[in-house]
Amino acid sequence: MGPAGTLSAAPALYPRGGSGDKKAPVPRRAGRMSYQVPGFIAFTIAIVVYFVGAGLNNLVPPLRRWNIPEAVTGGLLAALATLVAHNGFGLAISFDIAARDLLLLYFFTGIGLNARLADLGAGGRPLVILLVLTVVYLGLQNAVALGAAAALKLPEGMAPLLGSVSLVGGHGTTIAWAPLISQRFGLSNALEVGIASATLGLVLASLLGGPIAGLLISRFRLRGGAAEAPMVGLPEETGQPEGGEVGYRNILSTLLVLNVVILVAYSLEGIVEKTGIKLPLFVVCLLVAIVVTNLLPLVLPRLPWPARTPALALISDLSLKIFLAMSLMSMQLWTLGGLGPALALVLGLQSLVAVLYILFVVFPAMGRTYQAAVLAAGFTGISLGATPTAIANMTAVTRTHGPAPLAFIILPLVSAFFIDIINAIAIGFMVR
Repeated sequence: MGPAGTLSAAPALYPRGGSGDKKAPVPRRAGRMSYQVPGFIAFTIAIVVYFVGAGLNNLVPPLRRWNIPEAVTGGLLAALATLVAHNGFGLAISFDIAARDLLLLYFFTGIGLNARLADLGAGGRPLVILLVLTVVYLGLQNAVALGAAAALKLPEGMAPLLGSVSLVGGHGTTIAWAPLISQRFGLSNALEVGIASATLGLVLASLLGGPIAGLLISRFRLRGGAAEAPMVGLPEETGQPEGGEVGYRNILSTLLVLNVVILVAYSLEGIVEKTGIKLPLFVVCLLVAIVVTNLLPLVLPRLPWPARTPALALISDLSLKIFLAMSLMSMQLWTLGGLGPALALVLGLQSLVAVLYILFVVFPAMGRTYQAAVLAAGFTGISLGATPTAIANMTAVTRTHGPAPLAFIILPLVSAFFIDIINAIAIGFMVR
């Protein structure tokens, strides 16, 4: 992979109104110095950040026990370091994170390549249940935001920014809707409030998902399924693949398949957009990969295919880890400071509601099984953070307790596809 600058001409991952994790430039106070870390250096720092997080997780047993992803530990530490640089030395550090976009495409294309129609058919009922649960929670989250904003006498228009715009939607949805909310309600700091809420939600989702799953697994004495080739990552104990070796040939052939699918998705994205349907590019990659992985082996049965191979699991895991490290280390935590205790209070309430909903609604509705516990960790990402956070939470749990392949199929379909459409309708209703 070349320097991030070589990716600058790539299409935007998140269309207007879509959800993603892009950040707008944050206004800086006069007199402060600013420095943007170049793309290739930022990519390298992200690798270092991951190893720092892995080291801390090994040194601090609770981090391991709570299934906190290594990239989250290291990423938050790096974000705190930039906060110290900003507040202590007047230096605002930002990162060129264009390389992160390609990592996200690799990851979701890999998820799609692992999706078998047989699994989707078997997961039909859980998929519908999870979708209904997510829609109900989206309404609940916005109701909490409206109630809290009214109780705290916050300015009109603040409620959507403290609800599904920033939490279920993430940074991309916030950036897309903030100008409209600002114009509609005369809220000059709509973008800053939304970005701060999305950022804090991302942190909370990263920290809560693993412990929630761990609590459920321990309380109900749940166990993972039979060992199989992992969909994301290699066995933690040995770092060696099961079901085959990882060599340069299968790594390169897997990368070739990933790249071809991404190119096809890129070509189709414009056609899809002309129909009036606006989907993030990573969602198009996911859907194209699902179609290709179920049709091509039928047409060319002797063609080597990377689905559920150690090579694809390794590439997916690397992409997710570096993506998450880059996302968290690039957070500008100083933007949270001037928003007052109201933001912390509302986000604390949203977190409490999310945890209670996951424990007493999502987990029982999904069957109180090990798959349900893994989905509980992922639902934390849906409710407070973003889809990559949800996947990272589930990956951390499955690496410790065993595989849960169905969870990795149905959750991305709900969080990266269906919920975007429903959230856009809900937001439009709130800001009408």
